[in-house]
Amino acid sequence: MLTESWDKLDYKLSPPILKHLEELDFKKMTPVQAAAIPLLLKNKDVAAEAVTGSGKTLAFLIPMLEMLLKRSEPLKKRECGAIVISPTRELATQTHEVLTGFLKHLPQFTCRLLVGGCPVHHDVQALSKQGAHIIIATPGRLLDLMDRQLNTGLLQAVKSLELLVLDEADRLLDMGFEVALNSILVRLPRQRRTGLFSATQTKEVQALVRAGLRNPVAVAVSEKKMRDAKGNEEQEKTPASLANYYMVCEAQDKFSQLIEFIKHNTSEENGKFMIFFATCACVEYFGFLLSKCLKGLQVFSIHGKMKEKRHRVFDTFKNAESGILVCTDVMARGVDIPLVDWVIQYDPPSSAAAFVHRCGRTARIGRKGSAILLLLPTEENYAEFLRINQKVLLEPLEADENVPDLSKRIRDMQKADRAIFDKANRAFVSYIKAYGKHECHLILRLKDLKFGQLASGFGLLKMPKMPELKGKVVECFEEDSVDTNQIAYKNNEREASRKRKFEEYQETGQWPGKKKRQVKTVAWAKSKELKANKEDAKSRRKQELRERKRKKKMPVSQDDMEELAKDIALIKKFKKRKISKEDFDTQFIGSN
Repeated sequence: MLTESWDKLDYKLSPPILKHLEELDFKKMTPVQAAAIPLLLKNKDVAAEAVTGSGKTLAFLIPMLEMLLKRSEPLKKRECGAIVISPTRELATQTHEVLTGFLKHLPQFTCRLLVGGCPVHHDVQALSKQGAHIIIATPGRLLDLMDRQLNTGLLQAVKSLELLVLDEADRLLDMGFEVALNSILVRLPRQRRTGLFSATQTKEVQALVRAGLRNPVAVAVSEKKMRDAKGNEEQEKTPASLANYYMVCEAQDKFSQLIEFIKHNTSEENGKFMIFFATCACVEYFGFLLSKCLKGLQVFSIHGKMKEKRHRVFDTFKNAESGILVCTDVMARGVDIPLVDWVIQYDPPSSAAAFVHRCGRTARIGRKGSAILLLLPTEENYAEFLRINQKVLLEPLEADENVPDLSKRIRDMQKADRAIFDKANRAFVSYIKAYGKHECHLILRLKDLKFGQLASGFGLLKMPKMPELKGKVVECFEEDSVDTNQIAYKNNEREASRKRKFEEYQETGQWPGKKKRQVKTVAWAKSKELKANKEDAKSRRKQELRERKRKKKMPVSQDDMEELAKDIALIKKFKKRKISKEDFDTQFIGSN
């Protein structure tokens, strides 16, 4: 992956920058750095696409600092020369940390991190008093501060802007920041350089390129090659130093397989793991179980519902020599955690693109790393789908046939503390709901799940009541004989509160604090119309079900997989309102 040394650049880098690169022990450039740095320094706009973990951050920070150094007039206190816009607080914070390392050797420049999660008036005061030569920000906070122009002086400051960087541009758009970005762009001077860096170049990103960049030079860096089913050579979307695997295991054994896999792959040299789960509730539950079942490895948990605590957890894991980070896709992109040995995807990601970004947390900047995806037997075709849709080839690994049964131990934990019992049920329910909404629901089908085996794998005491299980035959699950109403919280205050509510429930039949569902009255004509629509939808579902049953009996061919990839791309277009419903119906029905 690494190419030539820094002195091979056409432009000679400044001594302070070279000094810090030496401190970081970055002796050679990555391909995206070798391509993007000279172009930006020649005053070109750049739209760069490179695989995750390829060193994009230095590809824009180095030319940014060089631009500010070679200005004919040094920046004044309240002039802003560069802005980097990142999609998340984690990525913005990390970019700020990398920049701060360079600024130790360049004390004439000031920088400011502007992200949500901290009081906005702190940023207002800092900008009005101190200004910032370089701003690293998330879109929402930056736009908010621009709108407070009388207090911050930001609109006046950005008139000196030399460079705007849109980092992880595809994710900025995926997260719904398109309107905010356009609002920011119109407030910035047209005479500036713009760098757009992204792991994927979608049509939405290309539209942003046309709106925000002037005659940009496109840079596309890929590393690994693979062959499709017809023998044609294709570019793989994961780093060359990454080994990708998948393992098929039964639902009831999945957690045991995970425990044994971690034990088998932990050593003095390999001890840092990231494990991705589908939902926040799954992170909380399985994070707890992992901490109890694995001794000697510290377990950290991060998900999107955590606020300030999430930054502390991230920093602790980042600086640890070993440990396990249990997380959702909030950690799937942009963040750089040193020396992650294994990325384990316990659940399939929410989208095929997220698979590549999850894997990219290891094998960064030329280092070796490994990733594994755990699949249920009904999900095995997903590995082939990833090869077609994301150009990623996964090698199969055999599951351990002699894993220990942990179900009794897990059930005992729930009986000992109702808080764990609650976590188990929330995790199971959230998993089922997330599975039913999966982007690739044509392969990962809710009706194919073996709910009994899945409940056993979660270590549940009883099967929860939920709409998705209505009418389903639950096999391979034996409920525990314990009366779950008698399971107490270890926390005395919570338990006392629960007992009071339970006594009131027994008297009134209504759980305290739970609002009764209000039935909305509807006009007769409207009610009739709704009923007709409901009958029509029911008829269409029946027809679709018959068609699915017919197709299920047929083997899945290579052409079927490619057709599925096209259908999912079409559905994405429709969801993002890139095509009308009429066009969608015409194309979808025509392709099927």
